[in-house]
Amino acid sequence: MTDPDSLANTASETIALFPLKSVLFPKGRLPLQIFEQRYIDLISECLRNDRGFGVCLLKEGDEVVTPGSHQQVHRVGTYAQIVDWDQLPNGLLGVTVEGVRKFMVQECSYDKNQVLRAEVAFCDVDLVGEEAIELEHHHEVLVDLVEQLVSHPVISKLGMNIAYHDLRELGWRLSELVPLSLERKQALLELQDPRQRIEEIEALLHHMIDEG
Repeated sequence: MTDPDSLANTASETIALFPLKSVLFPKGRLPLQIFEQRYIDLISECLRNDRGFGVCLLKEGDEVVTPGSHQQVHRVGTYAQIVDWDQLPNGLLGVTVEGVRKFMVQECSYDKNQVLRAEVAFCDVDLVGEEAIELEHHHEVLVDLVEQLVSHPVISKLGMNIAYHDLRELGWRLSELVPLSLERKQALLELQDPRQRIEEIEALLHHMIDEG
């Protein structure tokens, strides 16, 4: 796995963290059900101040904190912005967030509301807004795969705007949508080279095919 310390390229900033058993990539979308008061308050704060928060994969602990429990997150996560919110049929607050750019956690602690706050350094490569990387001919099969995965009703309703012929974004979407372990997805997130990410995904897909 990539050394997280090698990803820190910018001045530090303090952001709120949302520890989850999910890995979010830039331009990926993630629906969340919000029911803990601390996160209802956080979402209200983000909407009021037009701010986002960091999504980090849990390394230890559960998403819901109970007395005496402990959470530990992976050090590389993705800063996310809220793109939609509504009250769900079950009465809970539902929000959809979209990944913007990766960051490295330098240190973190709980605030008075038990929200995890972290000092982070943002990565200055492998992020939304960089110039597209053209595909090679043999990558077209991966484009077809992403189109098939996105056609699933659960994914299609997220309304992602996908640049299918950008190698960088193709790698992000495959990393999210191919059925891989969370640890494998985290390792792909931590890669800084989009070409290396695609090569690793291709190797994983070939292995999955061989295994039947």
